[in-house]
Amino acid sequence: MNRKILTLTLLLAVVPGVAMSASVYKWTDENGVTHFGDRQPTGAKAERVNVRSGTSSDAAGKKQSPQERLQDMQDRQEGEAEKRQETAVEEARRKQREANCATARSNLDVIDRNARIRIEEDGEQRYLSEEEIAEKRAEFERIAEENCGPQEQ
Repeated sequence: MNRKILTLTLLLAVVPGVAMSASVYKWTDENGVTHFGDRQPTGAKAERVNVRSGTSSDAAGKKQSPQERLQDMQDRQEGEAEKRQETAVEEARRKQREANCATARSNLDVIDRNARIRIEEDGEQRYLSEEEIAEKRAEFERIAEENCGPQEQ
């Protein structure tokens, strides 16, 4: 009786493994109909399907080699570095625009508060004429308009 129980236990342990190791093939006929079978068809290209994972042998063959994965990772890192560089450049432009805006507004404020504006030219100081003040005001307004509004793309 011990022998029968041992044989039965052994069979129960081995049978699922044998059943799972059976090959299943998948192929499509000339009418576009997909078939599954336990034998590879003759005259048609068939994929071996892994019953446990649900993937075909062709899908398993498409796994990337370590070199390909390394190359993909390096490409992703380069792309991320370029994005960070672009972001840094955009941030520098934004800060420069903010500085230009603040300077232009400050200069406009000085022009609006003072009737006479003194500048230094060639080591000598002189006052700007009304026309020169109007030119400077127009120049600072243009700078403020370019730098203080929303950034153009």
